[in-house]
Amino acid sequence: MKAFIEYVVKALVDNPAEVNVTEVDGERVVVFELRLNQADVGKVIGKSGRTITAIRTLLTSAAAKQGKRAMLEIIEPGGRRSAGSSGDGPAAEPPADERAG
Repeated sequence: MKAFIEYVVKALVDNPAEVNVTEVDGERVVVFELRLNQADVGKVIGKSGRTITAIRTLLTSAAAKQGKRAMLEIIEPGGRRSAGSSGDGPAAEPPADERAG
């Protein structure tokens, strides 16, 4: 699954050498942390999150075949996480000091 994520993301970005996928294994949950160049984050997320949702859907299907649950998180430069899993729930709300308004 890690190789799949790397393959797809590297095909989408302008800086494939900066793509780094880390796998954090649990008993039934596998979390993949995706780190990439700041300029490429938008390309991986896509319009209205469609691209990342499609990647997460395929990842969820592959994980289900193995009897696991997979989550994909984009770790932005500076350590912020783009929350989400397989697209089956809302993204985490940012802390109050980071909300617009």
